[in-house]
Amino acid sequence: MAEKGKVYFVGAGPGATDLITLRGKQLLEEADLIIYAGSLVNPELLSFAKEGVSVFDSSKMTLDEMIDEMAAAAKNDQTVVRLHTGDPSLYGAIGEQMRELKKRDIPFEICPGVSACFGAAARLSLEYTLPDVSQTLILTRMSGRTLVPDSESIESLAAHRASMAIYLSGAMLSELTEKLTAGGYDEDTPSALIYKATWPDEKIIRAPLSKIPELAEKEGIDHFALLIVGAALDSHNFSNSKLYDKAFDTAFRKGETK
Repeated sequence: MAEKGKVYFVGAGPGATDLITLRGKQLLEEADLIIYAGSLVNPELLSFAKEGVSVFDSSKMTLDEMIDEMAAAAKNDQTVVRLHTGDPSLYGAIGEQMRELKKRDIPFEICPGVSACFGAAARLSLEYTLPDVSQTLILTRMSGRTLVPDSESIESLAAHRASMAIYLSGAMLSELTEKLTAGGYDEDTPSALIYKATWPDEKIIRAPLSKIPELAEKEGIDHFALLIVGAALDSHNFSNSKLYDKAFDTAFRKGETK
């Protein structure tokens, strides 16, 4: 399936090795060069690689070094896999990599993956979009060394009181919860903090929003954590969907007449 002389950005999934896609696994098996996000990707995924493959940990590399390795391998008619955590389109820093590959006329393709927010939802038995509760999921992060536009501040997004999954903010939980409550969430809004969702050492804390920082400190969680906030986390008072309502017409089924 993989083409020689091409770079594949592959989403590794949230952590568990069997949550990579079938396509992603096949690309790993066929790769001649793998550059993986060593600080985030489960290293057990490298067991799918063939013998003799060249492997680099991108946590120890600069952008220029990664591009040089990928470009050299591709020009040498090799298959390259750039292995990212979750789905590469979300906080994967692939935009800058694709821009540099385009400058060098190196072909590339993206293989999607399962993001941590969906791995976490599975572990929490959560539907983010419950009817009459929330029909919107916001994926965001706190502003840090990588700034967030003012128009996307935590406070402004919290005003919607939608389901929200907040990445890359485990070291700023006290400040984060303050901004969420200042923006519109109640202090007792159902919340969950998931450390390394789907990994063997996963930890889950479910608590009202205001209690999350204290409980996270007790558990020693300050990184690799995703905060999920919203009424959908603890809602039993929601309507059934219209999709399976026997009185509702769909393109595939005629509803019953009362």
